[in-house]
Amino acid sequence: MRDSLASDATRLTCHSFSTTTSLASSIYDYRRENGRTYHAYKDGNYFLPNDEVSEQYLQHHLFTICFENSLYFAPIRDPQTCLDIGTGTGIWAIDFAQDHPQCAITGIDLSPIQPSFVPPNLTFVIDDAEEEWIYSHKFDYIHARLMAGSLSDWEKLIQAAFDHLEPGGWFEIQDYILPCKSNDGSYEGTHLQAWGNYMLEAARKFGRPMDLAQNYAGWMKQAGFVDVVERMFIWPTNPWPKEVHLKEVGKWNEVNITNGMHAFTMAPFTRYLGWSEMEVEVFCAKVRADVRDRSIHAYFQIPVVYGRKPPLPDDF
Repeated sequence: MRDSLASDATRLTCHSFSTTTSLASSIYDYRRENGRTYHAYKDGNYFLPNDEVSEQYLQHHLFTICFENSLYFAPIRDPQTCLDIGTGTGIWAIDFAQDHPQCAITGIDLSPIQPSFVPPNLTFVIDDAEEEWIYSHKFDYIHARLMAGSLSDWEKLIQAAFDHLEPGGWFEIQDYILPCKSNDGSYEGTHLQAWGNYMLEAARKFGRPMDLAQNYAGWMKQAGFVDVVERMFIWPTNPWPKEVHLKEVGKWNEVNITNGMHAFTMAPFTRYLGWSEMEVEVFCAKVRADVRDRSIHAYFQIPVVYGRKPPLPDDF
């Protein structure tokens, strides 16, 4: 059974925190470490800082370019209820709410970093998706993005999504895969490659692996999802591709990686690999140099996996 704080938190939107002083003080009492701040609720369950708001907006822009303005790929029709897992700044949920004014959207996250002024059909809640789901209704669509390294048990989360979907509802995961890849060997032996391998090592020690995306489709099928589709996109690490669209994605991803390198790296390396803050800073500078090197033709794989809960017979 959840502790009282967690139980209360699931029922309070971010707009309600000011009326509950004790809850507000604990939720906003962020961990401060190596010049960054990290979530207070379930402290330690997630390694990215909650002060990297600009990076999240940039990543949303990257997805927008990569997906050619599509927020999702599941063939949803007139959804009435939606859950956004790991909503972060809430930027995806805000766009979805504006596009679907008839839909009631709930965005959940460990950190209260979402804006106060949002569409009226959107509510943000501080909650942990790995805890028991206690929502009073089921959803037509459940969305999760960039959750690699955030969960200790993906199969449990996928099963929870299945159980809390309406018959015929869809679950969609948009994520990334580490380490990067290259087709010409230019990535081999680089600091960028070493960074990816170190990140995977830290995540394993953390108990929340970052290299499980290849299992999402299979786990969805095991949970009972049908019509499971897996698509693969790429984010070049800089504008090295000749193709115009990929070059544009790479241009923005170079900014994403170089600007966000400190945020991505500091906690995993210092908490789980035993590095000092200075060692991380020096190494990050070398990785940034590789990211800017146009002769290194590396890219991130960006998988999108979605599946449907079987509809009731009358819905066919």
